[in-house]
Amino acid sequence: MDNKTKQQILSKLPKVDALMAEIDIPDCPHSVKVQACRQAIDKARRRVLDGEPEAGSPQSVQRNALALVEELMQPSLRPVINATGVIVHTNLGRSLLPESVIDAMTAVACGYSNLEYNLEAGARGSRYSHVEGILCELTGAESALVVNNNAAAVLITLETLAKGREVVVSRGELVEIGGSFRIPDVMARSGAVLREVGATNRTHLRDYRAAINENTALLMKVHQSNFSVVGFTSAVSMQELSELAAEHGLNVFEDLGSGTLVDFSRYGLQHEPTVQESLAGGADLVSFSGDKLLGGPQAGIIVGKREIVDRIKMNPMNRAMRIDKLTLVALEQLLLLYRDPAAAVKKIPTLKMMCSPYEEQKRRARRFAARLRKAVSEGLTVEVVKTVARAGGGALPLLEIPSAGVSVKGPDDRFSAASVERSLRSTKPPVIVRVEDDSIIMDVRTMADSEFVTAARCIAAATGEIK
Repeated sequence: MDNKTKQQILSKLPKVDALMAEIDIPDCPHSVKVQACRQAIDKARRRVLDGEPEAGSPQSVQRNALALVEELMQPSLRPVINATGVIVHTNLGRSLLPESVIDAMTAVACGYSNLEYNLEAGARGSRYSHVEGILCELTGAESALVVNNNAAAVLITLETLAKGREVVVSRGELVEIGGSFRIPDVMARSGAVLREVGATNRTHLRDYRAAINENTALLMKVHQSNFSVVGFTSAVSMQELSELAAEHGLNVFEDLGSGTLVDFSRYGLQHEPTVQESLAGGADLVSFSGDKLLGGPQAGIIVGKREIVDRIKMNPMNRAMRIDKLTLVALEQLLLLYRDPAAAVKKIPTLKMMCSPYEEQKRRARRFAARLRKAVSEGLTVEVVKTVARAGGGALPLLEIPSAGVSVKGPDDRFSAASVERSLRSTKPPVIVRVEDDSIIMDVRTMADSEFVTAARCIAAATGEIK
């Protein structure tokens, strides 16, 4: 195609106003139409100059404009189907909230609430009172405070109790959490001085004792929630550490990270230290996350002795780290479920997914496979397979949860699992899967029964065959 022909096609491209008149989409904002039409015309111009004359046709330009309107109207943050088998998936939103929590959030979001109003006194109250009582009831703590995440909880605790002074921590507990945030970095930002003791794999009580001096403010223990050191290891228990701290008039702070209120060993899983155990062992203060193993909204929870928690509450940083009303109501409603641990395991999605038996997942996988076989091409092989699910969220790194899933594989080399995986990320809703041995693997442990029909439709679309 010569330049003269290109210029003739370009001269016939529609103007923005004319193209907008051809787009009839109800409730579409004017600004979105303008942006979509401009982009569609610019795209057509580039493609024509690259030697694609058909791109300049009125039908092609209008079709692209409509597609761009739909793309621009779609929110960036949207639901996906998690078929990875990773329960607390950090990239996919971590913990799912129970229905009762969602209902409570909706009720508070739609109207006014007593967020900072004491109904009995008829005067201003504290927003933290809505969760402090239930946290103390469940954990045995004297007082509690909630900030916006556990990193904030650690930061404000260290800034309050140890600014300009030393905090003694085992070298094997200087963990790095998601997003490259490291305990030493958080400590440095707080103004506290890190005093490492012991070795990576072994730390003894005598190491802590030798490190204590007149500038020591705090003994700190950090749970290795996202990794594990095995083999020739040794660590100091909370009880030993608290007794040592008492000898020197110091406090002990434990960062549990993914803290839980449920003993998972009762359900055949690996034991994870609970918040109650840490406090009973002698910790003066414990911090943990709300949106990991607890199964709630993003939050950093601090529980412990009243005198210490009150000092943290008075820190001006608390204002910058405070949680909003929706987080508060979500956390309160979640904690109320923990009054009945057996019911909590059934009603809180994170706990239910972790504790549900393998046989139940196998039955669910069979139902999903049957649905999938009806949706996809007969040339594809659909099988129920045994899988391994993970807790995720930097918690219980060695825990392998026996699970079940469905694999989809093509009849020959023309089937590319990697290509199907990419296509599934563009379906509505996107379906996030695993790829193993050129097969698509979908673990049903992290899928709801209500998602089976939708996932089957998306798989059919991604593999190019819809029946």
